Amino acid sequence: MNLHLDPDIESLRPALTATRRDFHAHPELGYHETRTAGIVAQRLQSLGIDVRSGVAETGVIGLLRGGAPGKTVLVRADMDALPLQEENEVDYKSQDPGVMHACGHDGHTAMLLAVAEALSRRKGELRGNVKLLFQPAEEGGAGARRMIEEGALEDPSVDFALACHLWNDSEVGCLHVREGAILACADRFDIKLRGKGGHAAHPDVTVDPIIIASEVTLAFQTILSRNLSPLHPGVVSVTSFHGGTTYNIIPEEVSLGGTVRAFDLAVRDRIRERMQQILEGISRAYGGTFKFDYQSGYPPTINDPEMVEFVRGVAKEVVPPELVTVNEPSMGGEDMSYILQQVPGCMFLVGSAKAERGLDQPHHNPRFDFDEEALVIGASVMTRAVRKLLAAGP
Repeated sequence: MNLHLDPDIESLRPALTATRRDFHAHPELGYHETRTAGIVAQRLQSLGIDVRSGVAETGVIGLLRGGAPGKTVLVRADMDALPLQEENEVDYKSQDPGVMHACGHDGHTAMLLAVAEALSRRKGELRGNVKLLFQPAEEGGAGARRMIEEGALEDPSVDFALACHLWNDSEVGCLHVREGAILACADRFDIKLRGKGGHAAHPDVTVDPIIIASEVTLAFQTILSRNLSPLHPGVVSVTSFHGGTTYNIIPEEVSLGGTVRAFDLAVRDRIRERMQQILEGISRAYGGTFKFDYQSGYPPTINDPEMVEFVRGVAKEVVPPELVTVNEPSMGGEDMSYILQQVPGCMFLVGSAKAERGLDQPHHNPRFDFDEEALVIGASVMTRAVRKLLAAGP
């Protein structure tokens, strides 16, 4: 494969790999990334970059000032790991039982540190500023939103935003850049369905919440097939169903839980409306009651069209143009979405799988790992993109 890596990133390849493996061996859950954040802050300070630590508890912001005034580009990485027991047998295996980097955030953090060092070597050529945002708690903790609330997009205000995500759905060398929604909203719901318990031998004097819950679970699936346009996809998944204690008792209550995904907030709102109506109708029909707790999570992650075209052009300078493609959107969620709601930006995907080496397990899998060549590719694209954005000045 004919790559045109940024020379400064290429020179940092050994350190980049070592840093990623160190983070992988010492994973930390959301809002507990104290070791990771400490290393990040120390590395940035050693490069002469202004550092603000303790943002949203464990977040770190570095500000690299260029040689002349200009715009400000934000580049973001997430630092948190997952509550998962690693099953890989590698030298850099997680040393913390039950905690694992199974989504590539160790790579994201290591890449952004390499980008920071590469840019700092030539900061006099930059006409503007680079804001390096290392966020906590992407995995459900909305760390990006909290960093925004604590001023991450201010002083100086951010003009453009960039992020990348390692992507084990594609082979290393592939780069995916998509306009518009690339990831869905990530909402959750919890439902309690209450009936009237009693002896299983006399169901006629009970109101069986298991029957109600079963009907509700099946009826939710009709929302997608009968209440939404087939041109606007959505997901309703009931992922937990709990009720009952033994074979001869009809319980008083059953609990359901799950998630809703959509690329369009109007679709999300329609799904939630129909869920409420289904719960009301079925509960009333069977004589039960319900409690519906719907929590809106991350909004859809939506890329700016102009930034997409810009990043796509830069990507084609790093890897062969035929490997730069438009990816299918994913029903996964990402809190980079909060930043992209406020700043024109682009989140792109960096292929990281290598099937012939067994490095093709999906994200959030206990055997997840990736080809580290993806690190120098992703870091090269981000470094070149920042330099180009700041080359022209204000």
